[in-house]
Amino acid sequence: MTEIFMAELIGTMVLILLGNGVVANVVLKGTKGNGGGWIVITTGWALAVFMGVLIAGPYSGAHLNPAVTIALAAAGSTPWEQVPAYIGGQMVGGMIGAFLVWLFYKDHFDAHENEADTQACFCTAPAIKNLPLNFISEVIGTFVLIFAVLYTTGMDVHLMGETATDIKVGLGTIGAIPVTFAVWVIGLSLGGTTGYAINPARDLAPRIMHQLLPVKGESGWSYSWVPVLGPIVGALVAVAASYLLPIA
Repeated sequence: MTEIFMAELIGTMVLILLGNGVVANVVLKGTKGNGGGWIVITTGWALAVFMGVLIAGPYSGAHLNPAVTIALAAAGSTPWEQVPAYIGGQMVGGMIGAFLVWLFYKDHFDAHENEADTQACFCTAPAIKNLPLNFISEVIGTFVLIFAVLYTTGMDVHLMGETATDIKVGLGTIGAIPVTFAVWVIGLSLGGTTGYAINPARDLAPRIMHQLLPVKGESGWSYSWVPVLGPIVGALVAVAASYLLPIA
């Protein structure tokens, strides 16, 4: 349990440091990457996932996302008793990663006046606030992610054979590249409405740090349930849908 907790903590910390870091580099005043645009942000997030999975994969399977953990538990790949260690590590790692982004870009946070931009460096917000549709956006985006994860991890176990009982089932068992591309295309195609949290820890943990740190603007708590519940619902729908196309 300790190994799982620490691997998820470090992997998620790196994920948030690099993922929210690219947002800060693009939107904050005076950075070298200011104005880089959406393609830079989505590419940075995809590669942030790659790095987090690369680091945590050998030790925990690199879920780095409570929606992934819940999906794999519901699918029978991860024991339910391990779920608290996974999600606890993800939340603590997300908070530490968000703190490091703030520390790294502190001068630029201090110089930047736009409160929405500052919040975006921590957590998501809708382009047009329509909570039911925002919720559906997160459900659909996470469905695509989890459906891809379930089939790639399932394929990996199948290829390893039934005797490979020591293989940890999770993102790390397939290598980081397929998940990197999944996150990238979700951001490019479906990220424009809500900022594609598709990960409760990616949104809630940095949102808590936004509340605690001396940064400009509100933390958007009235919206905060959408990027938490939406991904969980999307993950469970993906698990249910996977039974329509059973993994060989």
